[in-house]
Amino acid sequence: MMQEGVQKRRLAILGSTGSIGRQALDVVRQHKDLFQVELLTANNSVDMLVAQAIEFDVNAVVICNESKYGQVKEALDPHDIKVFAGMDSVCDLVAGDNIDMVLTAMVGFSGLR
Repeated sequence: MMQEGVQKRRLAILGSTGSIGRQALDVVRQHKDLFQVELLTANNSVDMLVAQAIEFDVNAVVICNESKYGQVKEALDPHDIKVFAGMDSVCDLVAGDNIDMVLTAMVGFSGLR
């Protein structure tokens, strides 16, 4: 139950289709009164990223594998969700004013930047 005066934390989940990212989204599902997912990223998992973006009504997604941009863009176009590609986009978007917390759940060194 949301307390009066408590604003939702706006989240960016980098690597949302991996194990840690999916677990984080499970927590968000249980606490929709506390969190709003603003940004999701994935490297290759187009179908799961699209499904997550629609379910959580995110503001934007980034598909890091730029060759899959067209697939994601086409799938999310009817849902008014912004689609970006590449690691530069991830870095730019997490610095936005609409993000309160960033969960980095990317594999290996890809999330270090």
